[in-house]
Amino acid sequence: MAEPPSTAQSPAQTVDWEQVQDSPAFTHLRHVLRSFIFPVTVAFLVWYFTYVLCAAFARDFMNIKVIGEFNIGLIFGLLQFVTTFLIALFYARHMNRTFDPEADRLRDEIEGTV
Repeated sequence: MAEPPSTAQSPAQTVDWEQVQDSPAFTHLRHVLRSFIFPVTVAFLVWYFTYVLCAAFARDFMNIKVIGEFNIGLIFGLLQFVTTFLIALFYARHMNRTFDPEADRLRDEIEGTV
């Protein structure tokens, strides 16, 4: 015979999420995330739009041969992929070292496992 469903609330239902959101730990966590995301995003967008604008308006510059048939435009285009890959690696490394331990600590505190 199946047991009736439990009427006990889960820990997530008893947490005051607005209080958690206003807590110094959560505020610091949000600051850690934003202090990485915003500057890196702005830097990448500036880099990307510089490439796009040069490709559109500085064709003579982008057509300068560097090595054999490789020109500046091709190298800049390939560097877009390299930059994206490096940002992903840097993001993962940074978050694993700074964000994740604090997020885990906050989650443990909320769930009452500390």
